[in-house]
Parts: sequence; C-alpha cells; structure tokens
Amino acid sequence: MNSSEYYNEARALIPGGVSSPVRAIQPYPFYVTSGKGARITTAEGAVLIDCCGAYGPLILGHAHPAVRDAITEQLKDGWLYGTPTPAEIDLAKRVTNDHRSMDMVRFVSSGSEATMAAIRLARGFTKRTDIIKIEGGFHGAHDAVLVQAGSGCTTLGQPDSAGVLQDLVKHTRQIPYNDIESLSSILEKDARSIAALIMEPVMGNIGPILPEPGYLAEVRKVTAEHDVLLIFDEVITGYRLGIGGAQQYFGVTPDLTTLGKILGGGLPIGAFGGRRDIMEHIAPAGPVYQAGTFSGNPLSLAAGIATLKQIHAHPQMYQELADHTQEIGAVCSGKSGSFVSLGSMFKYYFRPEPPRNYREAKEADTAGFRKFWDKMLAAGIFLPPSQFETNFLSIAHGSDEKAAICQAYQTCI
Repeated sequence: MNSSEYYNEARALIPGGVSSPVRAIQPYPFYVTSGKGARITTAEGAVLIDCCGAYGPLILGHAHPAVRDAITEQLKDGWLYGTPTPAEIDLAKRVTNDHRSMDMVRFVSSGSEATMAAIRLARGFTKRTDIIKIEGGFHGAHDAVLVQAGSGCTTLGQPDSAGVLQDLVKHTRQIPYNDIESLSSILEKDARSIAALIMEPVMGNIGPILPEPGYLAEVRKVTAEHDVLLIFDEVITGYRLGIGGAQQYFGVTPDLTTLGKILGGGLPIGAFGGRRDIMEHIAPAGPVYQAGTFSGNPLSLAAGIATLKQIHAHPQMYQELADHTQEIGAVCSGKSGSFVSLGSMFKYYFRPEPPRNYREAKEADTAGFRKFWDKMLAAGIFLPPSQFETNFLSIAHGSDEKAAICQAYQTCI
C-alpha cells in the first residue's frame, strides 16, 4: 500500500487519520516504514534525510545501535512489572547529577504528564491557585495550559480547545516572551495568588525563539523576589543544548524542571524534578498526588540510560552539531527571511527579522513556508511541516547529509 491508501484507511479508524494533529499534512501525510541513522524510508520507498527527528528525541539518530541493544537486552527480562526497578535509581542518579537544580526526580510517561504534574506540585507547595505561561509556549495537551494565545496578562485566560472549561483556564495568565516588564507588572499586582511561571527557556514549539541577553536571569530574579516558583520546561531543550540543558547553557537555576524526548532515547518518557523541599510534597512522601501505570517503564529507562551514556562519552558532539547548523545558516545568508539556530535546533523563518516572541513569529509568511517545505521534500529533506516547529540535527547527520541539506536550502528558498 502507498501513503494515500494508508491514509484513506486510517481516516475511518482514527480521528483525522492521525494520532497527533502535527502529523496531518495536506493532502495526506506520508507513511514511514523504517528509519536508520539520519534517514527515513516512506511507504513509497523514498529515502529522506530527516530534520524532524520525531520532533526532538532522536539526538543520536534513528535506531542507534547502543540504544537498540539496550532495549533488546531489557526485552529478554520483560518490559513491565508494576514495581520499582534498579534502572529507576540509575537514571535518577544520572539526571540529578547532570542538573544542579534537581535534588530529586519523578519519572512519568510523557512531557505532557511532566508539566501537568509540575504545575500541580507548584500549586500544592505554594497553596496558590494561578500560574503564568508564555504566549505561544506549549506545555502539553492538558487543560491548564491549553490557553488561547494572545489573551494577555491582564485578562482571564480563554480556552484554546473545545472541552476545556473556562473555570479552569481562568487561573492561567499569559505574558509575552522576552518581556520582563510584563512579568514584573503582573507579579507586583498579583504575586500572592500565583504559584509558578512555567516557560520554555528557549521557545521550541513556535521556534526556536531565543532569549535576549539577560532575559532569563531577570526572570529568575523577579520570580524569586515574589516567591513565585520558576518551572523550566526543558522537554525539548533538555540534553539538546548540552548536558544540563538550557539552564546550564544560560546559567539560570529554576525551582522545577520538566524533561522528556531525548531522556527516553526515542521511547515514551517524561520527568519532573527540582528542590528537595518541593519534591517531597509528591505522594507518597507528601500530599500532592501523581501516579501512572507506565511511569518508570523498564524499556524507556533502558533506552534513556543508553542515550545518556553515549552523550557523556561524546560531549564534543554538541559543538559539532552547533557548527553544522551554522553552516546551514550560512547558505541562507542574503535571503529575504531569517535563519535562527541554537545548538542543533534551527529554523528558517519567512520573516525579515528573527522573531522575539509568539506574536512576531505569527507574522511569518506561512504560504511561503509551505511552498518551501514542498520543495525541500522533493529534494529529499524532511522538515517538520509547519513554519512554527523547530528543526533538529542528530549525530547521525554526517558530511553527506549536511551537504545535501545545505544544497537544498540554497536552492529551495
């Protein structure tokens, strides 16, 4: 069967024919049958260079031998017990050693679960009701953070999805990214009702959009002055910008951190962690409930441990990946849009200047991007099919893949 036939069958069985809206491509998505290294193979037999990387987890590339072998070994001993396992302690030690902000960590099954639990924990610890998020920041598909972009920090949150109750999202405020004045203003007025600010230190689901110099440090300072917890959502940036993530890269220490994607080596995982006095409020140690049948799944733990071992064994990979993205950016020089990159995260915006926040990103020419995306796919390069998603490189992208990507950007823009 080809992709069109698969899609026609899927539409009768799966809403919209896809298991996540981001995979919906008009007129139909292509179906992938295998992935190896930096390339994926479609149902039609086309081999594409993958710059989507499953939206971030695959920093080692597809089917990395060390990760595959770790999963295979775990399979021999079973893959779900409903009990604690030694691997939980192993991965917890690695995560807490890599993040000075995290004295303790709890494993869950997705980034969405991690942010949901971190917000609940922040409310339980502070005994306050409201949270602040950044306009355009994505923290999973749970009710508290599905807030309509642009509703502003001085108004009540508005649901961004049918089925989300106004009574829930009214406790979620929004402010623009890279705008310390908006944060200061809302905290000076309402800090006693605000439990936490949750934010991507580098906006990834509308980006990358980079923090201006000193912005994150000011965020830390202002939240601390008002006893408001700072949650860094590093589901994307964790282990993507380096060992220790964005907080290590920028030298800013949050109170709570959420992780996912790379942490699971391509298998489902999430984690949240932080200061001991906060984390000890999580059940069964404390009164904030969080649970999950598949939390700490042995296969995900094995894949995550293998991935972190590879990263620690080859820390130079981060500079090499950053150099590669800069080479891609160099071929875009002189074009009418703007190329933004940090480490192995990159994006070409169909907008003259790099965006500073969500509202500026939305000014990009999405029709122009779609034409560009089609050309890139025809050239054998798979990018996330949205102007508002980050591209990623992996260590599997070698000189041949890099040359092909650069050539495609040069000719397709």
